[in-house]
Amino acid sequence: MTPVHFSFTSAFVLGLVGLAFHRTHLLSALLCLEGLMLSLFIALALWALQLEATAFSTAPMLLLAFSACEASAGLALMVATARTHGTDRLQNLNLLQC
Repeated sequence: MTPVHFSFTSAFVLGLVGLAFHRTHLLSALLCLEGLMLSLFIALALWALQLEATAFSTAPMLLLAFSACEASAGLALMVATARTHGTDRLQNLNLLQC
């Protein structure tokens, strides 16, 4: 495994660990998701460059568009949660309440 592949793999794993263990605030969960998407984007772009195939060159842009949509939806949910509950702590959210 090259150092470049190791660094992107470790960035992805660190994002997963952060998402799994540091779930106190919604903002920290969203930041971990963005770190995951960023590492996937860079790895996919480098993979397309290494293969020198034009068919794979649109995949990183499609992933970037999906991650931008995911970020905007996550921020909208965070704003709505902060307005209704007063905080973005995930422990205060109860799905059984309306």
